[in-house]
Amino acid sequence: ILADEPIASLDPASSRKVMNTLDRVNREDNVTVIVSLHQVDYAKDYCKRTIAMRDGEVVFDGPSSELTPQFLQELYGEHSSELFADGAAKAAEPVTRPIAEKDLAVATS
Repeated sequence: ILADEPIASLDPASSRKVMNTLDRVNREDNVTVIVSLHQVDYAKDYCKRTIAMRDGEVVFDGPSSELTPQFLQELYGEHSSELFADGAAKAAEPVTRPIAEKDLAVATS
């Protein structure tokens, strides 16, 4: 499945439903899911692997857990803190189960 910004413009509850559905399809049906997101917090919560691009070039390809604030500052500049919903209320609740070992990837730009 290739999902191009499937949670763009959705409220947090709907965003979680969509991401949970994609995750379930990945785990239960053994289907590879590639998701294009701008919400880094969702990438870190739902995806085992992230591919980040800048100006058409891959600048990161690795575990989502390795997306550090320092790297995001370099990638997005001074506004990198806006990529996380931690400000007022976190949009994506933490995932309470381990991420599946199957192919679930995210490309952020």
